Amino acid sequence: MASADADGEGGVVKAHPRAAVAVLSVVGYGLVVGTFAGVVPASVFPSLTEAQVNLLSHAIAAVNSVTTVLLVLGWRWIREREVQKHAAAMSTAFGLIMVFLVMYLVKIGGGPGEKHIVIRESMFLGQYAGAVELVYFAMLAIHILLSVLTVPVVLYAVVLGWTHTPAELRMETPHARVGRVAAATWIVSLTLGVVTYVLLNWVYAYEFAQVSY
Repeated sequence: MASADADGEGGVVKAHPRAAVAVLSVVGYGLVVGTFAGVVPASVFPSLTEAQVNLLSHAIAAVNSVTTVLLVLGWRWIREREVQKHAAAMSTAFGLIMVFLVMYLVKIGGGPGEKHIVIRESMFLGQYAGAVELVYFAMLAIHILLSVLTVPVVLYAVVLGWTHTPAELRMETPHARVGRVAAATWIVSLTLGVVTYVLLNWVYAYEFAQVSY
C-alpha cells in the first residue's frame, strides 16, 4: 500500500483519517439519499427503459459477485501474510464498489420505477409464498442495513490502508481490527444482495412499480 507523508501530499488525510471518513461518508450518504428523495435532479441521470434497468441489475450483480470473491481472497491473503496481494484485492474491491455506486445511482435516478418481487403458487415453493416473501424481505433488509452501516467502517479501513505503510498499519493503527469488521460485514451484505437479486430476477417474477417522492 502506498504511504502518504504526514508532512507532504496526503498528509492531512493521514493525520486525520476519521475526519476524512466522516466527509466521504456524508458525501456518499447524501448522493444515495438525495437520489432516492428526488433532491438530485432527474435530469442528471439518463432516462432508462425497463430493459436497461434490467441490464444494470445484471451488471451490478456481476460486479458485487466479483467484489465478494476479491474480499474473500483478500482476507485469505492477509492471513497468509501476502500483504501486496491483500492490498491489491482490497483496493480493487473498493474500486468496484465505486463502479457499483455509479450504476446504482443511475438505475435509481433514471429508472421507470422499482422492481417488486411477485411469488405465485405455480412458482418454486410458491405454496409457501408468505414464508418465502418473509425470508426475501428479511435478507433484503439485512443487506440494506449492513450496506448503510458498513460505509464508514470500510472507508476507515481503506483510508488507513492507503495512507500508511504495512509496518505503520500493524503498529500504529487499528487497521487489522477495523478491516476484519469491514470485510465480514461487507461480504455478508454483498452475498445477501446477490441472493435477493437471483430470487427477484431468476427464481420468481417481478413487476415495476412507479415511485413517487
